[in-house]
Amino acid sequence: MYKKLGSYLALVAAYFRLNLRSQLEYRGAFLSQAVAMFLNNIVWIIFWGLFFHRFPVLRGWTMNDFITLWGIVAAGFGLAHMVCGNVLILASLIAKGQLDAWMMYPRALLPHILLGRMSATACGDALFGYLVYLILVKPDVPHFLLFTALTVSVAMAFVGFGVFTGSLSFYLGNAEALSEQWRFAMVTFSTYPATLFEGAVKLLLYTLIPAAFVGYLPVEALRSFSPGDAACAVGGAFAVLAIGVLAFYHGLGRYESGNLMEMRG
Repeated sequence: MYKKLGSYLALVAAYFRLNLRSQLEYRGAFLSQAVAMFLNNIVWIIFWGLFFHRFPVLRGWTMNDFITLWGIVAAGFGLAHMVCGNVLILASLIAKGQLDAWMMYPRALLPHILLGRMSATACGDALFGYLVYLILVKPDVPHFLLFTALTVSVAMAFVGFGVFTGSLSFYLGNAEALSEQWRFAMVTFSTYPATLFEGAVKLLLYTLIPAAFVGYLPVEALRSFSPGDAACAVGGAFAVLAIGVLAFYHGLGRYESGNLMEMRG
């Protein structure tokens, strides 16, 4: 099992190096996209800073909690799409019959598809997430290590949810718009604390839009340094990833080839 895990980690590293080199071929475009996303996130921090200057506490949450929330969501989102950038266009690849080339590779199909592309803007998200937490929250070493571990679980949740929504194209035809809107809903709800929501909406944050595993639970784990909340966040992320993988391979039997027999280097 450990040998197989090591093999897949080596595959991830190889794809990451290849994708990064590809992005750096157009260094100006890559840096401009990453910096633009970084600045976009800074604008939101300024907005919340002005809000908390007027209202110091929001249902028990302070400015530091919101910075932690934005930091962990941005870092997790960035990690997810730096490594698995094709999850953003999975619905389109399926609908257009463009999985054929990936089927020529050895090992499991899904990792090759997901790892085949890097999002430049995601690099800005990841950099923002870690820097804003380090500079503004000023965590001690245990909190920063927990933050780092939780960003990985957040990344798994984003990838799993992206695979699930993208796999809708197996069942609905071209589900690109639906997948994108559902993914945007996940990002939007994850950047607000679950304490703002009640009843049916709060239930949605743990089910159809599992934003609680991306934002609320990780922040609660960091606020109280709670192993229980951290375990719930990680367990929820694994569950979202597992559901996404199952949906993909179940839907793969319905896939209609586009007859694109080409090998990707």
